[in-house]
Amino acid sequence: MDVSRLEFKIGVVFKNKNLLLEAITHRSYLNENSQWGTPHNERLEFLGDAVLELVVTEHLFNSYPAEPEGYLTSLRAALVNYVTLAKTAGDIGLQDFILMSRGEMKDTGRAREVILANAIEALIGAVYLDGGFEEAAKIIERFLLPRLPEIVEQRLYRDPKSRLQEIAQEKKKVTPVYKLLEEWGPDHKKIFKMGVYFGEELVAQGEGYSKQDAEVEAAKSAIKARNWE
Repeated sequence: MDVSRLEFKIGVVFKNKNLLLEAITHRSYLNENSQWGTPHNERLEFLGDAVLELVVTEHLFNSYPAEPEGYLTSLRAALVNYVTLAKTAGDIGLQDFILMSRGEMKDTGRAREVILANAIEALIGAVYLDGGFEEAAKIIERFLLPRLPEIVEQRLYRDPKSRLQEIAQEKKKVTPVYKLLEEWGPDHKKIFKMGVYFGEELVAQGEGYSKQDAEVEAAKSAIKARNWE
C-alpha cells in the first residue's frame, strides 16, 4: 500500500513505513487478511494516547497559568475525547487510509468515530516512535490544538450529564434519571443502551461500550431533543 499521500497530508515522511502501516491497520482487517504482515494498531494507540495526553496537558498548563486543575482537566477531556479526535481524523482524511474489514466499513455513527479516534492516537504513536517527541507534538499542535478556542468559547468542556441536570432542574424542576434499556454483543465488545428520564418520561436514548458512555450519549441526545444546546 502506498502511504505517501497520507504522509503528505500530515507533513511527515516516515523512515520506517511499517510503523505508518501498523497505525492504519484495524484489528478487524487481520481477520480477513491473515497474511498481512503488519500488526493491528492497538499497541500504537496505547502509546499515542499517552503522548497525546502529555502534549495537551503541557499546552494547557502553559496557556492557562491562572486556572485551577479542575478546569484544565475538563478542557483536556474535551480535546482528547473520541468525538473531537474523530473530527480531527476527518480533517486529515484518515478514514480514506484505515484498513478494516468489510463489516467495519459499513459501520456509521459512534462505532466509526471510535475507529477514527483510535487510529489518530495510533498515528501519533507511530510518529513518536519514528521521529521522536517533537515530531509527534507538531502533529498534535497542527491538527488538534486549533480546536481549543471553539471548545472554550462554546463551553464544550462541560460534561453533558452535568449540563443536562443543570438545565433540567432550572427549566423542569426535575433531576434526570438513567436506566438500562438494553445490552447486546459479546462480552469483550458489549454495547449498552441507556435511557434518560424526566420522571416517567423517556426523553432520549444513547448507546456506548460502557453504561457511562451510553449515559453521556443519552444526555447529549436529550439536550439536542429539547433544543437546549
